[in-house]
Amino acid sequence: MSESIIRVRYQETDQMGVVYHANYLTWFEIGRTDYIRQRGFTYQRLEHKGVLLPVVEVEARYLAPARYDDEVVIVTGLEELLGSKIVFTYQVKHKETEKLLVKGRSKHLWTDQNLKRINLARQFPEVFQLLQSYKEKS
Repeated sequence: MSESIIRVRYQETDQMGVVYHANYLTWFEIGRTDYIRQRGFTYQRLEHKGVLLPVVEVEARYLAPARYDDEVVIVTGLEELLGSKIVFTYQVKHKETEKLLVKGRSKHLWTDQNLKRINLARQFPEVFQLLQSYKEKS
C-alpha cells in the first residue's frame, strides 16, 4: 500500500461545492504514480525502457463528498499483477475524519511504444520482481 495526501483545490469542485466526480480519476493517477515511485521506479523510467501502462478499465464508487480545502488521503494498493496486466485499488479518505469517500480500481496493460501488449515478467524481470515483492507483502 502507499498513501498520497492532497488538498482539494477550488477548481476541483462543482457548483454544489463538492469535488467533481471526474477529478477522482486524476487522484487515482496520483496514487498509482506514487505507488510506483515508492517502490523505486517511476513512470518516466518505465517509458524510457519503452514500457507504457495504458488504462483499459476504471471503476469508482462514490460514498461521500470531498469539499474545497479538505485534505484527503489516497490509499493505493495492488490487487493483481501478471506479466501482461496490473490492477490497482484505491481508497480516498478524508484525512481528519478517516471517512471513506471513494473506492475504486483501475486495470492497465503493459505495452510497448506502439501499444502492443508485452509480458513485463519476460521483458523486464527486474521491474516485475520488484512490484511482485511488494504485492506479496501487502
